[in-house]
Amino acid sequence: TAKGQSRGNGQGTIKGAGRAAEASIVLADDAFVRRLNREYRHVDKPTNVLAFASLGAGAEPRLPARAPWPLGDVVIAYGTATREAKRLGRTLGDHLCHLVVHGMLHLMGHDHQTDRAAQAMEKREVAILAGLGVANPYGDGRPARAGK
Repeated sequence: TAKGQSRGNGQGTIKGAGRAAEASIVLADDAFVRRLNREYRHVDKPTNVLAFASLGAGAEPRLPARAPWPLGDVVIAYGTATREAKRLGRTLGDHLCHLVVHGMLHLMGHDHQTDRAAQAMEKREVAILAGLGVANPYGDGRPARAGK
């Protein structure tokens, strides 16, 4: 059982315009995630996490009249995540929590395309993860990021 399953639902940690929101979290095999990466990002290589927002880039945010607000889908390459956790000396649960938070922030419009945006996103990730009892994944000072 992944450690993150016993941490509660994190309500209040990530807010979407102050309204209830939902997202799908998918654990998939590496080949499927690579295929998605190729088809949707035109990058033919594996990755650990992909996020598919319900609203496309630049779309006018129109919240549905009733909750919950559909944020989109976070797809995690389970095999890659497992290998990364082992290589980084983290529990699988902590690493999965990090990847979910990273993906959720993408669904909410955050990115790491510039150093400034990456620093802001990482700061947000660290704060959210701390609230979930997960250590700072960037604490060793390395620039490695989820989703890279």
